[in-house]
Amino acid sequence: MREDEKMKMTFKLLAVAIALGLAPLSADARVKIDITQGNVEPMPIAVPEFIAAAGGNPELAKNITEVVKADLDRSGLFSIIDPRAYIEDVANLNVRPRFADWRLINAQVLVVAEVKSLADGRIDVATRVWDVYADEQLGAVSFKTPADNWRRAAHKVADFVYKALTGEEGYFDTRIVFVHETGPKAKRVKQLMIMDQDGANPAPLTDGLNYQVLTPRFSPTQQQITYMALYDKKPGQIFLFNIATGEQEQLGTFRGMTFAPRFSPDGSQVLMAMERNGNSDVFRMDLATRALTRLTDNPGIDVSPTMSPDGRRIAFASDRGGSQQIYVMEANGQNQKRITFGEGRYMTPVWSPRGDLIAFTRQYQGRFYIGVIRPDGQGERLLTESYLDEGPTWSPNGRVLMFHREQSPGDGPSLWSVDLTGRNLRRVRTPADASDPAWSPLLP
Repeated sequence: MREDEKMKMTFKLLAVAIALGLAPLSADARVKIDITQGNVEPMPIAVPEFIAAAGGNPELAKNITEVVKADLDRSGLFSIIDPRAYIEDVANLNVRPRFADWRLINAQVLVVAEVKSLADGRIDVATRVWDVYADEQLGAVSFKTPADNWRRAAHKVADFVYKALTGEEGYFDTRIVFVHETGPKAKRVKQLMIMDQDGANPAPLTDGLNYQVLTPRFSPTQQQITYMALYDKKPGQIFLFNIATGEQEQLGTFRGMTFAPRFSPDGSQVLMAMERNGNSDVFRMDLATRALTRLTDNPGIDVSPTMSPDGRRIAFASDRGGSQQIYVMEANGQNQKRITFGEGRYMTPVWSPRGDLIAFTRQYQGRFYIGVIRPDGQGERLLTESYLDEGPTWSPNGRVLMFHREQSPGDGPSLWSVDLTGRNLRRVRTPADASDPAWSPLLP
């Protein structure tokens, strides 16, 4: 391998690291995210159709390949080279590729995999990731799963490739819970629905007949969702929904309206805003004891609490200063401090899983924006703008935000995603109108 070719590959990988905001560390150290607006061309990678092992299912291997390619393409970091340009026909996972053939078509990375059918009804998806310019294997992995669970195997492969090339966890093997909206505007039916992060496998969780649902949020344990329910002529109340059993329970009976519940990072508590005597403040409920603790007591309207990943701080929105802005306080309610000072209204703060940023909705001069800001109030950046963008939720690796959008008056809401550069904006497919997305942690 010529030294100049190795250096070229090093610079390509470094360019992807810069786009991600990765700080290069020693070979055995984990990378660290640092926010940047850097932008490079997506890295060209080759993903030949996965090999169907002897006696295997070629159609299944093809389907898994397409899901992996779609996941990587949606990240905005990688450009999948058209298979018609491939020179080598990859037929054996365990044979070293002809790297010169892949360099001829400008492939920087080659992903090869084999799908094997096992006697117990499962499949084994084995994958190798090759650095084309260094003639080296970057990593190898094998996933075994029931054959009907093949999409999850594909997402896991995509996560593996993402980590091999960026040094950080992927976000493809995850789910989204959201509010599925149907019917006329005057009589909207809103029910909970769950799907894979790419829009596949949508399934209803509630029927939407007896009550309307709002602001669903995942528990860090993945087994529960908390949400707000609206019944006819009754104040909104907070519920827990068990995904595994379908059972749901109400978190107490409160006199006034309750809003925007969100789990603490360890899943043991729920933060919420509660109206009492015409004023809204932030409360915390312990799920084991159902004890309720008041965290703010201010004449202003305090809403939308969200806790930092280390459990030490809470961000919330308040109009106590005259316009709705974002504030940060300690987890016990002490040292409340305003961190946004821009014109317009700041809403729906949500802390990044990394703890380095808080995402928010901003309304200004008739337009809505999704933005991010550091917890100390520095580095505010707006990532999206439209007639109505609202309700951001983080991918588990803190690299991508999902939100709902109405593009013009009269439009129904739809789900969109954007990465932290603000340049990779994409619509997420849903069965009908959709709002209030919430992103799960990586599936176990």
